Amino acid sequence: MTNWDVIQGKWKQISGEVRAHFGNLTGDDWEVIGGNKDRLLGKLQERYDWSKEDAQRRADDFFARWDRE
Repeated sequence: MTNWDVIQGKWKQISGEVRAHFGNLTGDDWEVIGGNKDRLLGKLQERYDWSKEDAQRRADDFFARWDRE
């Protein structure tokens, strides 16, 4: 499970890679998300038509590498 406190603290430095990976999210989405886990998962569900569990798994998989740094 990803430590979202770590991700939120690194949000500005990693946001470019996150935006590239989750390309269906708009610039307005990024303004709303601002490193907040629940907002990110909600937007992933909305833009990709994923279930909550699928959005959580995919986000955790993607963010795992920054959680360890």
